[in-house]
Amino acid sequence: MSATLTVDPKKYARLANRIVIKAIGTADEYDRMVAAVEALMDKGEKDLSAEEFALLETMGVLIQDYDDRNHALAPIPGHEMLAYLLEASGKTTKDVLPVFGTRGRISEVLTGKRSISKVQAKKLASVFKVSADLFI
Repeated sequence: MSATLTVDPKKYARLANRIVIKAIGTADEYDRMVAAVEALMDKGEKDLSAEEFALLETMGVLIQDYDDRNHALAPIPGHEMLAYLLEASGKTTKDVLPVFGTRGRISEVLTGKRSISKVQAKKLASVFKVSADLFI
């Protein structure tokens, strides 16, 4: 859907009032919001009005906020992220040898005996095309 569509405030308000658009505070409110999103998504993006699309976007933000507050993922240690990315990408320790300099350092990092420096994190980020924050 294009961001240039005009939303009719009255139509949007009528739709929003059916669902009660507000910050999600309980699991029941979360479930109702997810059900409303699913109902709109079942309609198909091409068949949504500008107002329905805007409402869908708003509900998505509210659901994401609730998830972030209530179901935050524990941070993954940098060495575990490196091991995962090596496996998932099909790369080997040979591919990150220029980052660490020696195979011994790579081994120490992968076992958690040595941490990943900020400089190494930036280099790893460019190797895997991800954010350096994943390794720090």
